[in-house]
Amino acid sequence: MGNLRDRVAVITGASSGLGAAMARRFAAAGASVVVNYRGNEAGATAVVAAIHADGGQAVAHQANVTQSAAADGLIARAVQEFGRLDILVNNAGMRQDALILRMKEQDWQAVLTTNLTAAFLCTRPALRTMVRQRYGRILNVASVVGVTGNAGQANYAAAKAGLIGLTRATAREVATRGITVNVLAPGFFHTRMTADVTEEMRKFVMNQIPMGRWGDPAETAAAAAFLVSDDAGYITGQVLNVDGGLVMA
Repeated sequence: MGNLRDRVAVITGASSGLGAAMARRFAAAGASVVVNYRGNEAGATAVVAAIHADGGQAVAHQANVTQSAAADGLIARAVQEFGRLDILVNNAGMRQDALILRMKEQDWQAVLTTNLTAAFLCTRPALRTMVRQRYGRILNVASVVGVTGNAGQANYAAAKAGLIGLTRATAREVATRGITVNVLAPGFFHTRMTADVTEEMRKFVMNQIPMGRWGDPAETAAAAAFLVSDDAGYITGQVLNVDGGLVMA
């Protein structure tokens, strides 16, 4: 487990799924965590309660990070609450799947805004603090779909591929300031976002994964904890696929 003692982390979309798993993992490693949520207050409250029960520090903060003022307020809350900001995980995301010939413009825009623009809106104020500290870790949660593409997910794939480009450009800009910027690209995991996947699609996906199983959110959280730790201090601008070998196949 990466040592995150005395670090302060903000995780967007952390009320459930991969974000919740990362929040708990980071707190167990010693970080103080701001658990961001947009609408799932009960989920965020439960994550914070679980962290407190394990002896960790965390607060929940409601913010729709697709809005600039809300994103600024989220970062400001971390500094106000814990005195600094060391780690930002841009994890907030959504899907609105359709074949591109049938995709509505509003569904294209909503997915791009939530999965890509929100990461920019959070990264900008976070960097102001990190540059002054001359230390920071930014982790953008993309998807293997952003690497390979996927039929029926043109909007989601474009947003996640865009996150990879955002990551690499930002990494080059801040590399000399003690700040790393990387991408975590999960494969298929059992989360609320994938709950509506049909049984037929589950079987199809399973046949494409060399390990023969879907992932557990804790496995993504473990990889994330490494990338935001000091142990990964010489890694930046990289994409780590956590996918059971899916992209390799």
